[in-house]
Amino acid sequence: DFLYGLAQQVVEHFRTTLSEEDTRKVLRFHQPQIASFIHAQMQPHFWEKAKNYEAIVHSGFTAALKEGGATVTDQKIILDYRHSPADKSNMAKYVFTSFSRCLYDAQKFDSESERLLAVILERDALKWFRPAKGEFKIYYRASHGQSQYQPDFVAETAETIYLLEPKMKTQMTADDVLAKKTAAVQWCKHASDHAQRYGGKPWIYALIPHDAIAQNMTLKGLADRFRA
Repeated sequence: DFLYGLAQQVVEHFRTTLSEEDTRKVLRFHQPQIASFIHAQMQPHFWEKAKNYEAIVHSGFTAALKEGGATVTDQKIILDYRHSPADKSNMAKYVFTSFSRCLYDAQKFDSESERLLAVILERDALKWFRPAKGEFKIYYRASHGQSQYQPDFVAETAETIYLLEPKMKTQMTADDVLAKKTAAVQWCKHASDHAQRYGGKPWIYALIPHDAIAQNMTLKGLADRFRA
């Protein structure tokens, strides 16, 4: 009944400015565009009510890393990750190498804060990497529908596995950032429950403002302060 009511509203809207014949033509020839427009308007008001959900863990690991990171053959400027680039406003032109604990030989960063976090991870983590698209099956509700979220960094220590998301301080409370955070926290809970049954490590998600990342910080200090 709700959808029929919406459809009737659309018809009545066109009738206010068009003749009956022109209204039929518009509806006949522009059905997909009109439906898409209505759907986009409905999405921000979507809500769902359920008593509970069942989480099913299909596997506890991925057999191999997806192709990701960067390659030194890219037409980029190659730098040691410990060196801050001269032009921090254009990080996309650099490829960073010389890692010893990263699972990839080379990496790209979107900001100086991400490079600094990599410095911390090289010092404090057993291993770390930046996941490629599709590496994690974390889904969140975006304004245009369901989307897949990939955290910026994954790092493992002797006690914990971290999902880390450095973010501009001004973006920390953005709707999409908070939606990703909610989904990642729930994912970490399920992953931790599964790991506990098999003697694995807990998973923790941390959303970290960019201006809190400094080279003298520790991974545990950042995670404890900004864990969700």
